[in-house]
Amino acid sequence: MSFISYFHSGDMVDKDRALEIIGSMSGVEKAFFLDRDILEKLREEERNVKAILDITVRNDGFDAVLEREEIICIIKNTRFRPPPEPTVILEGDDGCLMGIEVFPHSRGEYDEREDVIWLSEDFVVFPDVTTMGREFFVMPPVSFPELNPDNGFCDVVSCSPSPTSDKKIKDRYGLEDDPKLASILVGFNGPHS
Repeated sequence: MSFISYFHSGDMVDKDRALEIIGSMSGVEKAFFLDRDILEKLREEERNVKAILDITVRNDGFDAVLEREEIICIIKNTRFRPPPEPTVILEGDDGCLMGIEVFPHSRGEYDEREDVIWLSEDFVVFPDVTTMGREFFVMPPVSFPELNPDNGFCDVVSCSPSPTSDKKIKDRYGLEDDPKLASILVGFNGPHS
């Protein structure tokens, strides 16, 4: 059982097809369209996220998703595939890469390096890289290859909302706040004319 709430009423996108594709993926518990009201609440929430050491979190992926015509929320469990690219990086305001998320398949690239410090089991920082200004944890837009121009979806991006936004989504739609379940937002446009 899934519930659908349309964000836009565009005629060009086959919304049922998008839900069918996403719903068939391993690890998807629910998939549904988000409404404008919850998106505005999430926008406000994402503006105020802080990380360790009071470092600002900039969710560029969320901003990119909001620029799309349609937005689906996926509630996923641990069987969902890993993201195709890092979902978190540490960046200086001058654009320098100061740290990056590490996946099990890319861990070997960093295990033997002496020029990195493991901040956690899945994140490394580069202590020799410095910035002239502030540091930000950036959550970049991430590709979502299952929706693509070949099946009618353009400009597709995904993101992970912050933990507080994840909770707001679950509360709004009456979903269990289970730490084994997380949300992903996927934004897309219809075919370009």
